[in-house]
Amino acid sequence: MLYEPIRFKNLTIKNRVVMPPMCMYSADTLGFANDFHLVHYGSRAFGGIGLIIQEATAIAPEGRISIHDLGIWSDAHISGLKKIVDIIKSQGSVAGIQINHAGRKSKTDDPMGPSALSYSSDYQIPREMTILDIKRVVSEFRDAARRADEAGYDVLEIHGAHGYLIFEFLSPISNQRSDQYSDGKVFLREVMEAVTSVWPKDKVLGIRISATEYVSDGATPESIAEAINYVKDLGLDFIDVSSGGNVLVKINAYPGYQLDLAKKIKELTGIPVIGGGLITDLKMAEHAISSGRADMIYLGRVLLRDPYIVINQAGEVGYEIEYPVQYIRGKKL
Repeated sequence: MLYEPIRFKNLTIKNRVVMPPMCMYSADTLGFANDFHLVHYGSRAFGGIGLIIQEATAIAPEGRISIHDLGIWSDAHISGLKKIVDIIKSQGSVAGIQINHAGRKSKTDDPMGPSALSYSSDYQIPREMTILDIKRVVSEFRDAARRADEAGYDVLEIHGAHGYLIFEFLSPISNQRSDQYSDGKVFLREVMEAVTSVWPKDKVLGIRISATEYVSDGATPESIAEAINYVKDLGLDFIDVSSGGNVLVKINAYPGYQLDLAKKIKELTGIPVIGGGLITDLKMAEHAISSGRADMIYLGRVLLRDPYIVINQAGEVGYEIEYPVQYIRGKKL
């Protein structure tokens, strides 16, 4: 099933393999894309990936993880992003983008978060967001979604994982407010309402979440699923399931370690999920799909090492796929 197409709304993705967002920190200091991004994403598209979700792209200058994040806070960014979209689509892959605000984990000069609590001693103490700050960020998510549509992306993923701003509101560890936003679902819903007001109804919308923080007083699969269920009426098509990132904790990571979390989130929400976690063997990916633990599988680090794993290992899981004609002399027999 890994190489079978999957359909969301009117969009058909040619296989179930996803390149997840992975920060490259290679934009210029104004957030503009360059030739690196064209080669980076283009080579993975040439390697047969079904869905490529572009790295966390900042909705505001102060919402960057680093000063070299890609940006989507200005209309001036659209043309450069469209070049990435065009090269991905030229090879039959689907182009997605993840939009993000880093919150208290921003290494820019003005980090902010739901509460004035730092991520670690290596990070500044953020200023607690005012209601005006919150409303501005909500509008920045809306404007970023509009720009993503204009750049031609067919999939939009909202970053609600890894201890960045949306997740900071959802976690009792980082959100200790006493106003209406003490319930992080309120902020999430406002962001979703803003995004869906401009993101076309016929295009695909998803969210990446951290299903657990690996600590007893943090967010759990149940609390995250509750938040998703609170907003899913707005039109979520998939959930990209990850974990951790909001507190410093040692994670027992092993191949497929997040697949059970993906299955749990799917059971609790009824929404298709993308799962993964250090998967390097496509036989494991195939089993995860066929056993119902996930609907699609993301391959991260392995795609940094081998952009062509999908076309090179197809035969090992029983599939014969079209090989790029330019590289046919190198195909494994």
